[in-house]
Amino acid sequence: MESTQGSFCQLLEKEKMIVGICGGSGAGKTTLLRRLRSHFSALKPSVFVMDNYYQSIDKQVKDEKGHYNFDLPTALDQQKLTADLAKLQAQEHVVVKEYHFNAPPDKHIFVTVEPSELIFVEGLFLFHYEGVRSKLDFSIFIDVDPSVQLDRRLYRDQETRGYSREDILYQWKNHVAPCYENYLLPYKEGADFQFRNDSNSDHDFELLVKEIALKMEQTQTC
Repeated sequence: MESTQGSFCQLLEKEKMIVGICGGSGAGKTTLLRRLRSHFSALKPSVFVMDNYYQSIDKQVKDEKGHYNFDLPTALDQQKLTADLAKLQAQEHVVVKEYHFNAPPDKHIFVTVEPSELIFVEGLFLFHYEGVRSKLDFSIFIDVDPSVQLDRRLYRDQETRGYSREDILYQWKNHVAPCYENYLLPYKEGADFQFRNDSNSDHDFELLVKEIALKMEQTQTC
């Protein structure tokens, strides 16, 4: 018969660790997510991407000039997002429609996210949604020069989304920058780790993976 201590250890070993990754548009959230997923590949981590919960165009808010603003907390289906994350935390798989910009509704691909002892959650409103923030065991805020973010946004939206430079700059000034100021920046100092996505990125990545590993070890150690 197992001792009480042994049973307690087994319970701890099943605990999930949820790591949140937040940063503005063009900060490098997806790149950091891929690096972390690769580093911890032996654990087969779950990857929960908040972009997959964007609501349909008819539910998006328009600004005073009639342009859709996708940089508001209302742009995502917060209720479904938090419910699915809770299911994943409870060791249940979730099925979600993978988000692709401008893809017709019938062209989206459904993906299954399997539970794991290590769950990465990535998204703009990571901290702003209380239902997500309250579930985080470890949080990362990506810090990068705004000019670098804008350059990346210009390149991406011109090359892959067909936007004009004028449209991109309009969105940046009226949607993206206010989103960062209102819904991301206020939480920066409260993050467990500030990742500098510049010449310090490799150094910070080494520190980051050590901190995550240590946090997991503390969670699972009797």
